[in-house]
Amino acid sequence: MPHTVEFYFDFRSPYSYMAYSQLARMEVEVVLKPMVVLKVMEQVGNVPTTLICSAKARYARVDLGRWAQRYGIPLNPTDIKAVDGEACLRAVLAAGSAKDAATITEALYRACWGEAKALTSKEEILAVLAATGIDTEALGARVDSPEVVATLERSTNEAAERGVFGSPTVFFGEQMFFGNDRLDFLREALAQAAE
Repeated sequence: MPHTVEFYFDFRSPYSYMAYSQLARMEVEVVLKPMVVLKVMEQVGNVPTTLICSAKARYARVDLGRWAQRYGIPLNPTDIKAVDGEACLRAVLAAGSAKDAATITEALYRACWGEAKALTSKEEILAVLAATGIDTEALGARVDSPEVVATLERSTNEAAERGVFGSPTVFFGEQMFFGNDRLDFLREALAQAAE
């Protein structure tokens, strides 16, 4: 039986796209934990340095290209500032099953970071998801429901309470790993647990 990891993420984080591409290749069960990363950062006193430091933003664009090449995944980002990130997160939470949630997560990451597709509205998000075979009519009816909105708020608050300060963050039990560049430590922890 595979181990379970929890993946706290926001679609606006390119490094979360990188990390998810690798988690999907590991023999683990991934529990998806969508969160609004800027709200988490505000709660814990962190700042989004790539957004406020132009030198770091320039470096990150080069760095992301390196990671994408290493992982063998496309990097062709959309205008991330125009993305309705919360609607994307709510689409995952509105999924009818864990399998559908994983399908939605994969499709939205690919659209956002690999295919430069517009995700500026619920309608554009559902159009991307229609190609996956997801029942977008049912999903669309749930995305903006008060229950799903409240679930995203709870997940965001839970992340801050657990010590999350950015995206991506992965938990294996109580061990926390931040960033796609810490996945080797996660792999080591998983190997130790398997012994």
